[in-house]
Amino acid sequence: MELFEGLGPLTTRKMFGGLAIYCDGVIFAIVMSGGVIRLKGQGEMVARFESLGLEHWTYQRPGQKPAAMPYWTLPDSALEDPDEACDLARAALHHL
Repeated sequence: MELFEGLGPLTTRKMFGGLAIYCDGVIFAIVMSGGVIRLKGQGEMVARFESLGLEHWTYQRPGQKPAAMPYWTLPDSALEDPDEACDLARAALHHL
């Protein structure tokens, strides 16, 4: 939560076995049970996340095709830099 406190008031809710993070009632990130932080991407943010080489969250249930969720792993550099993390989160929120 400290990483994104520059965005303003945040709320959380359990989701996907982890924790969903909301800003003004809009989910923009999740913290997975293993501690991985993922940002939600829609619209132009998808191309931006892909250009940054961020990992797209996919999963596969037994006997089914892989499915992709609209979340990308936060870059390692942003884990240590709240300004970078908030800049990416603000941009992601803009497209949600």
